[in-house]
Amino acid sequence: MTTTTRLIRARRFLPLFITQLLGAFNDNLFKNAMVLFVVYEVYHSEAQEARFSALASAIFIIPFFLLSALAGQLADMRDKAKLIRIIKACEIGIMLVGGAGLALAWQGQALETVAIPLMLLALFAMGVHSTFFGPIKYAILPQHLKDGEVLSGTGLVEAGTYIAVLAGTIVAGWISVDAAAIGVIVVAVIGWFAGRQVPSAPPLGKIEPLDFHIVRASVRLVRTTMKDRRVFLAICAISFFWAIGTVLFVQFPPLAKNMLMASKEVASLFLVIFSVGVAIGSMAINALLKGTVSARWSPVSVIGMGAFLVAFQQVCRVWPPHSGGDALMDVGVFVVQPLAIPLMLTLLGIAICGGMFVVPLYAFLTTFVDKSQTARTIAANNIVNSGAMVLGSIATGGMTLMGVAVAQQLLVVSLCCLAAAWLGYLLYQAEKAPAAG
Repeated sequence: MTTTTRLIRARRFLPLFITQLLGAFNDNLFKNAMVLFVVYEVYHSEAQEARFSALASAIFIIPFFLLSALAGQLADMRDKAKLIRIIKACEIGIMLVGGAGLALAWQGQALETVAIPLMLLALFAMGVHSTFFGPIKYAILPQHLKDGEVLSGTGLVEAGTYIAVLAGTIVAGWISVDAAAIGVIVVAVIGWFAGRQVPSAPPLGKIEPLDFHIVRASVRLVRTTMKDRRVFLAICAISFFWAIGTVLFVQFPPLAKNMLMASKEVASLFLVIFSVGVAIGSMAINALLKGTVSARWSPVSVIGMGAFLVAFQQVCRVWPPHSGGDALMDVGVFVVQPLAIPLMLTLLGIAICGGMFVVPLYAFLTTFVDKSQTARTIAANNIVNSGAMVLGSIATGGMTLMGVAVAQQLLVVSLCCLAAAWLGYLLYQAEKAPAAG
């Protein structure tokens, strides 16, 4: 905690922490305001709602798949602080477009032809924004932090991201769409000011020409990065985590509305609980490992995640019919239901175990490669992760079209945790191998 307290007050970390926190908050405020509005106000069938939720997730993820190689090259070969300022300036323009879409949606004007396309365009642009910012926020840590501080810094970034997800989710579920339209623009401006305070982080290696051929650059980057067995296993394990997380985030709004008969505020509450849990897990694993980067707890953590997923599915399966008929339960009514506490506790358990699983894996990517390669390593991870997340979105849409109930889809996801646990175990064995040699 001493290291954490020292970092959070240091100029070499605090401006970056605030900048990435505000960016994650804006992503989630905009995305959730859009998805909740469309699910609860525009569409009125479970299939349409699930398809739109999956579409929104896929649109946000696609830029990671296409542009991460270029983003990694830029971050390793240019001053990361200067890039942050450019990226945050672009966010203001993106949110002007997104805010216009939200405002038109609130007024009920040209929903299908103008408002929703504008919101999806802004969502895609925010995916591009996050694609270029993502490698920087992790790769800059080894450059500004000492070796013993990297795990703490990674844990803080991860916890801060989910605190921002939590805040954005809460705000999106409780404010009106027109207020969200103004809010995303204001937050983008504040984020730009915070980004201007990040200390300089010039490139550490040889400056090479940028490869703008996105397919060739992506294939080469992933192939080169995956040569290190530890990095390969860490990326694969993280990808399983994000595929699982994508399915959960896609299904929360339809599950809350159609299975639990709960309002959009309850759907937001689920996302809040999940975000709090990941933040708790991020800090807990740092305390357990005492600053040492290790996959020691990863297999147990993800098995716990799968067990809590099964428990969550069982509670959903036996959830009693709502006595209020077709009326959706608000948060006050929902939390006094007999099974509400077990449902929320199992969801919290999923998230805590997920945070404990994924944070050390991100620290692997920034500490087991040369500092001049860290951004490209994170970018390679983002490419593979985004592919897994797109597959998760497609799988969710496919299972929905095949008539697989949401609760049954959760069981499929829980089985994927076994594969992630196996990868975590292999990573721990690979981690010990150099020491044993």
